[in-house]
Amino acid sequence: MLHLGLSLARSETGWLRQNPALGERLVPIPGLISEEDIAAALADWQGMCDRFYRYGTARAKEVQRVAKVHRDPFEPIMVVLEAESPVGSYRLITDEIIRLMPDRKRYPRAAAESVRAFLMLRFGLHLGLRQKNLRELLICPRGEQPTSERQLTAQKRGELRWSARDGGWEVFIPSSAFKNAHSSFFRKMPFRLLLPDLGGLYQQIEAYVSVHRAALLNGAEDPGTFFVKTVKTTSRDAAYDQNTFYEAWRLIIQRYGIYNPFTGRGAIKGLLPHGPHNVRDVLATHILKQTGSYEQASYAIQDTPDTVAKHYGRFLPQDKAALAAQILNRVWEAA
Repeated sequence: MLHLGLSLARSETGWLRQNPALGERLVPIPGLISEEDIAAALADWQGMCDRFYRYGTARAKEVQRVAKVHRDPFEPIMVVLEAESPVGSYRLITDEIIRLMPDRKRYPRAAAESVRAFLMLRFGLHLGLRQKNLRELLICPRGEQPTSERQLTAQKRGELRWSARDGGWEVFIPSSAFKNAHSSFFRKMPFRLLLPDLGGLYQQIEAYVSVHRAALLNGAEDPGTFFVKTVKTTSRDAAYDQNTFYEAWRLIIQRYGIYNPFTGRGAIKGLLPHGPHNVRDVLATHILKQTGSYEQASYAIQDTPDTVAKHYGRFLPQDKAALAAQILNRVWEAA
């Protein structure tokens, strides 16, 4: 609230500072604002704004020293982050999706939704993208001409395409598409990553592109994105937005991730519903635990080491000592 008040009195851009006529509406408040205070403000409105800004800045620093954050953004996935291998723990959800996947011939739409759920989580675990970049990812079918970097830059979107040179599916995203486009991570260079053909990923991509995606569209207009909604009679818009993509991810976690003791379904005990952004927490924490390097962890989520240290440093102290001990113990093992 203090920072909000300061923004109203900020030099050049503050709304109160730009409207000195508001001073004419001031009225005395016994014990708080006197006639003399109002007269002083009317006589020097800019000076009064300066004095308020200095006072508010000092009070904000005092509050910042003692303020505590009572909401833990990591709580829904804490059981995963505390595991020795956070990514290994989270990937159990994709295994559960495959285990419960329905027969494509008997239940084509349900099978298509399962494959989409599998690919959402796998792409999230491999790419570490923010929700916007993931849901706006375009698809260039195998054998077709990929979209040029200039066009993708103008659209501020990435694309999944087949790389004949590397013989695999690659994700290409111009730096302009990212929230932190001017970060030192990008240096105005595009993001390019070749997806690994592991755990049946390529098989599911091929099946999704050739069969399942069309089943989800159900004849509706194709938005061109890789991930599309299940088109129904009540809604013919196949493109995800921020809210529907979040709900889709949350539903996947509820259906396949959270362990249900009554049905025996669900991959992880103690997991809570969450959205796609938490997968970035999983990736950064996993690499931090394995390497102890803020820099390498930052590579996984296209960010800077300072940001990783600020947000994920709490998961490192115990593991940092263990990493150092492993190196020292080799001396005794050699002896």
